[in-house]
Amino acid sequence: MNYDFFARTDRGRVRSNNEDAVAIDRDAQLAILADGMGGYNAGEVASGMATTFIRTEMARWLAQAGSSPQSTDVRRALEICVENANHAILGASLSNPQYAGMGTTLVAGIFQGARLILGHIGDSRCYRLRGGVLQQITRDHSWLQEQVDAGILTPHQAAISSNRNLVTRALGVEPNVLMEVNEFQVAPHDLFLMCSDGLTDMVSDADLAEMVRAALPLEEKTTLLIDTANAHGGRDNVSVLLVQAGAGGKKRSLMSRLLGAA
Repeated sequence: MNYDFFARTDRGRVRSNNEDAVAIDRDAQLAILADGMGGYNAGEVASGMATTFIRTEMARWLAQAGSSPQSTDVRRALEICVENANHAILGASLSNPQYAGMGTTLVAGIFQGARLILGHIGDSRCYRLRGGVLQQITRDHSWLQEQVDAGILTPHQAAISSNRNLVTRALGVEPNVLMEVNEFQVAPHDLFLMCSDGLTDMVSDADLAEMVRAALPLEEKTTLLIDTANAHGGRDNVSVLLVQAGAGGKKRSLMSRLLGAA
């Protein structure tokens, strides 16, 4: 399976700095997005540390692992990279008063063949567009999501609540962090959207679906999503990372069969 990547992060219309960070490694087919939190520039430090550390360490591991590592090994490698990033961010927070209390959300995807290993912490999200249908494939680690799961709030009440940004998990806040990791099969032409809540707080899922279905190059589609969030108020930093699956896997599979028969 061939993959195309494009990412962009924007300060938005209200914030004075950008605490989001994105990272792509096309050779490793790795995509990472983080939304930092903390006073001064601490959130920016946390998200930058997370994306840089995980991209570097995970890409190194993948290069050494060969072309077809087992899913369980990839998951464990990602968990170790995230654990190490958590310790590094927490250590910086404890040793530098100006960084006290910083942390970050995380979405990290490793695309290998026709599979996606996806880890996430907090309320930054990943969606999948397949057959024209947009589906959220991560579940927010947030106070509001817990209220919805418990039946205390309806999804509509949660969508208009003033407590939308209270996350229940974050990277770099405690000595141990629980990352949720799932594996998904990838079909040809699937489109994956990773984003910070600066997008989803400003744009409805229905509008997101309409925009990601648009027949536009990834760069223009990313710009459209960010510009729409800003047009609706841009109250937070906005980050968008798109990953488009091609149909290369089938072609390579056919070629392999032909070569095997030769």
